[in-house]
Amino acid sequence: MASFYRVFGLILIGLTVFFNVSGQDSVTTVAVTKKKWFETFTIRGYVQTRYNRLLETNPNLKCEQCDRSWGGNGGFFLRRVRVIIQGNISDRVSIYIQPDFASSAGGGLNYGQIRDAYFDLAFDEKKTWRIRVGQSKIPYGFEGMQSSSNRLPLDRSDGINSSFVNERDIGAFLYWAPAEKRELLSRLTEDGLKGSGDYGVAGFGVFNGQSANRPDQNRQVHVVGRFSWPTQLSNGQIIEAGIQAYTGKYTVADTTRGVKLINPEASYKDERVAASFTLYPQPFGIQAEYNVGTGPEYDPATNTIQQKKLQGGYFIANYMMKPGKMVLIPFARYHYYQGGKKFELDARSYQVNELELGAEWQINRNVELVAMYVFSNRRYEDAANPDNKQSGRLLRLQAQLNF
Repeated sequence: MASFYRVFGLILIGLTVFFNVSGQDSVTTVAVTKKKWFETFTIRGYVQTRYNRLLETNPNLKCEQCDRSWGGNGGFFLRRVRVIIQGNISDRVSIYIQPDFASSAGGGLNYGQIRDAYFDLAFDEKKTWRIRVGQSKIPYGFEGMQSSSNRLPLDRSDGINSSFVNERDIGAFLYWAPAEKRELLSRLTEDGLKGSGDYGVAGFGVFNGQSANRPDQNRQVHVVGRFSWPTQLSNGQIIEAGIQAYTGKYTVADTTRGVKLINPEASYKDERVAASFTLYPQPFGIQAEYNVGTGPEYDPATNTIQQKKLQGGYFIANYMMKPGKMVLIPFARYHYYQGGKKFELDARSYQVNELELGAEWQINRNVELVAMYVFSNRRYEDAANPDNKQSGRLLRLQAQLNF
């Protein structure tokens, strides 16, 4: 009988161990079960509605690249209708797709068009090194990479933004950033400090060079490089300084009949270098950039598109206040540009001097209002309008919905 009890006891102990181990395994299995790739995806976006006619002194004053409802018969206007789909396909592969449903074409409004469509492949677990392939923003200029939903002025400055249409192109880009710098770059946007997003602290890439949603014209790629270093000082203030450059050949495709080109291929050297500096608003902030280079530009005296030097940049001062749960940021920006815009008719020649005084009012995380009074002096000339100098003032308004 004693032996029976010993055997029976051993059986009970064995069963107890078995069920305990089995239960632990099942719990562990639940804990480590990973989400399916489509369960990691998020959908977000924003809508910007504008009105530019208040206190307007010159309806002939326009900015084609800025806002097509500025001047002329412009009224209420959807500047951007963006929907962003992004997620992780695996631990090291992510995807990002952003269409815009406020594009204009042929005199019509609100057509859909791809802005971003790319994937990132990380080389290590912390994603210190990653390569981006597809249509995306070109790592050139702090303001160029900064999302329009974060930027204070309603449009990017002519000096920096004249480098690329919609700031994007199709290509491949290699980014590097230590984990602590990636965390800081992410925090600058999440905390509402008007960061530019995570494009690494160093970036290098090759791309078509004709800008987004346009086919290559000369079978020669552009090359771009950028280095930027954000730093948090001992007093908590965050600064970021950077330098960037690109080079390539650009083919002018939109010309008026009779305009002469410097060569039959209409191909021009397209090169720039820029310096950037940002003092993030805590509460006072500064943002400044300047670039110099060369590119195609229309010459009214000879009715030709020539290779010419260009230069321009901007300076922004702002101050962040937080009354209650809201955010109010008054700002002032001066920007200047002299040179051509290669992607406009006849590589249109520009000289811009503009001062903007405004404020962004964030009622909550979903609704933002911006009012901006503009003092503008613009010369923009092409073969169809070779003597065109416009100046004036206007109050520009924008309501933005974030979702």
